Amino acid sequence: MLKGLNAIVTGSTSGIGLGIANVLASKGANLVINGFGDAAAIEAERANLEAKYGVKVVYSGADISKPSDVKAMVELCVSSFGSVDILVNNAGIQYTESVENFPAERWDAIIAINLSGIFHAIQAALPHMKAKGFGRIINIASVHGLIGSTHKVAYVAAKHGVVGMSKVVALETAGTGVTCNTICPGWVHTPLVQKQIEAKAAEQGISIEQATEDLLIAKQPSKQFATPEQMGELAAFLSSEAAAQMTGIAIPVDGGWTAQ
Repeated sequence: MLKGLNAIVTGSTSGIGLGIANVLASKGANLVINGFGDAAAIEAERANLEAKYGVKVVYSGADISKPSDVKAMVELCVSSFGSVDILVNNAGIQYTESVENFPAERWDAIIAINLSGIFHAIQAALPHMKAKGFGRIINIASVHGLIGSTHKVAYVAAKHGVVGMSKVVALETAGTGVTCNTICPGWVHTPLVQKQIEAKAAEQGISIEQATEDLLIAKQPSKQFATPEQMGELAAFLSSEAAAQMTGIAIPVDGGWTAQ
C-alpha cells in the first residue's frame, strides 16, 4: 500500500509513535524513526523494523525542540531515501498544574516540542513534497486539540494550535498533491498511560483494574482504550490515494469523548 514511500515518525521509540512506525513499515514504507531512550534498545527497534518488514529504517536523535535538529532530521530522510513523502509529527510531552502555578519553563518546553517543533518539521518537508507533487503530513494532536481540561494549560494550548496550523497548511497546499490532517486520540494505552494508572492505584489504594476503569469512565464512554496500532492504521489510510481529498480535518479517535 505504501511501498516506495518514505516516512518520518517523530517520537517513535515508544507508545503511539512506535505503533505508527510498525504499521507504516508493514505496508512498505521506509522510515526515519526518532526519539529518546536507551541507545541499544533503539538500535534493536530499528533493526527489528527492517528485518520484520523488509524496509529500510534509519534513526535520527533529533531534539524536536531545536529547529536545526528538526531540519537535519528531514534532510536525513531525503539523503537516505531520496524523498520525504509522509511526515508524522507525533513527539510530545506533558505537564499538569494549575494556570497560576504552571512553571514558565514547562510552558516553554511543551510549546517548543508539541507545537513549534511541528511547524519546523512541516516547513522543512514542504519544499520536498511540493517538488515531488505528493506529500502526507499527519499531525498527532489529542482530544485536547478540540476541548479543554483543567491543569493542562500548555498541552491544550499547543494541541489547539496544532489543529489550527494543520488547517492553514491544508489550505496553502490544496491542489499540490500534499495533504495535512490531524489525528486527535483520546486515551491510548501506552507505557506512559500505564504509569499514570499504576500511580493512581497506589495513591488511592485501589486495584490496577479499578484505576483503569476510573480513568476511562471519567472521559471515554466506550470504556476502552484506543491502541497505537489503530493510530497507525489511520495514519496509513491518510497516506493513501483513498484519502487524497481529505485535508485540513481533525479526526477524533476517542471512544466518544468529544461526542459528549
